[in-house]
Amino acid sequence: MMETVHVPLEGRAYDIHIGPGLLAQSGRLIAPLLPRPRVAIVADEHVADLHLATLLKGLETQGISAVHMTLPQGEGTKSWPHFERVVEWLLEQKVERNDVVVAFGGGVIGDLVGFAAAVLRRGVRFVQVPTSLLAQVDSSVGGKTGINAPQGKNLIGAFHQPSLVLADTEVLGTLTERDYLAGYGEVVKYGLLGDSEFFQWLEGNASRAAKGDMQARIAAVKRSVEMKAEIVVRDETEQGDRALLNLGHTFCHALEAATGYSDRLLHGEGVAIGCALAFELSSRMGLCSQEDPSRVRAHLRDMKMKVDLSDIEGELPDADTLLDLMGQDKKVVDGKLRFILARGIGEAFVTSDVDPVMVRDLLREALAARG
Repeated sequence: MMETVHVPLEGRAYDIHIGPGLLAQSGRLIAPLLPRPRVAIVADEHVADLHLATLLKGLETQGISAVHMTLPQGEGTKSWPHFERVVEWLLEQKVERNDVVVAFGGGVIGDLVGFAAAVLRRGVRFVQVPTSLLAQVDSSVGGKTGINAPQGKNLIGAFHQPSLVLADTEVLGTLTERDYLAGYGEVVKYGLLGDSEFFQWLEGNASRAAKGDMQARIAAVKRSVEMKAEIVVRDETEQGDRALLNLGHTFCHALEAATGYSDRLLHGEGVAIGCALAFELSSRMGLCSQEDPSRVRAHLRDMKMKVDLSDIEGELPDADTLLDLMGQDKKVVDGKLRFILARGIGEAFVTSDVDPVMVRDLLREALAARG
């Protein structure tokens, strides 16, 4: 059942393998990368409890030994202190430039470990073994690595492509419903930004995938990865088209900052709310019909996802503060916010031509609806 998507970046090409049971096959798949049969694994501690033994056994089948360390779950791990710990540990393990570091966990681990690999000895190779839906469809692919700063998300980092991605879809069965659906926020984003047929397929099949249908899960992950890979090949360092992948993220990052990067709002939940807001803004600007945001929201509701600001528990700052938080985003160019808006489902585009007053009004109404 394994599917493979190739990312043909010149000099840095790699494969993304998708399917069940890939942890058990990890040795066979990683061995061709290794000049010596040894890897260093950095894992999420929760993922390690569930799956590290399977990964280690898979490596052992090919005579590959492994050293490993674990880090706490959560967005707070994407920080200087944990980054420093990882780099120093890798140096203690005498990881050489030709060795391979394995990032084993969700997007937090992938981003942090990828950044550590990027700076260690001016760049060592790393393999992504993403264990969350969000990481499998988004953060493990494309080479964006980094950590958060007090001023905002992902403001410190580097572009560093993995040498291989192993997306074991069987592992998704151990996710909580909330974590799976948070990842689905990134899946639906792909249909919304560039493939209306995929969005239509999701309307009919995403609930099947959420309930555990393996073929539907593989299909959802594969199409998401294909779309991301196509965009990354066209624009690796986000000078143009790659910004489309940030659909929903300008709103999302402000909401994440407003909730202190806590469990009040998971990244994929923020993306889903952000996509709904981006389509609502597009409709108000006359770019798409009112039916489009309604359809987006209806599908997210059908999937039992967060859709509105009223779905976020606890206090939120006022619209002006949220707008200021948007201004800290990496997507600011010449002091102007870049938004990803849409002329319809599957027709996203990048623009800086957005009236801040309209954005503020949209946020005020969304906040007022919280009651």
